[in-house]
Amino acid sequence: MSMHSSLKGAAKIRTRRNVLKRFERVDILKKDGRWKEGDRAFNLPKTKSQD
Repeated sequence: MSMHSSLKGAAKIRTRRNVLKRFERVDILKKDGRWKEGDRAFNLPKTKSQD
């Protein structure tokens, strides 16, 4: 069975995600120097995705 033509190009399209996972936010905070080892991963400040 073949794949529909509208679905073939979907894998190639990379859009910018609005929501990051918690570990991705922590990585960004570490790069910015706003994260210290031992800090809790709750109530993290908002971060922009770096794409």
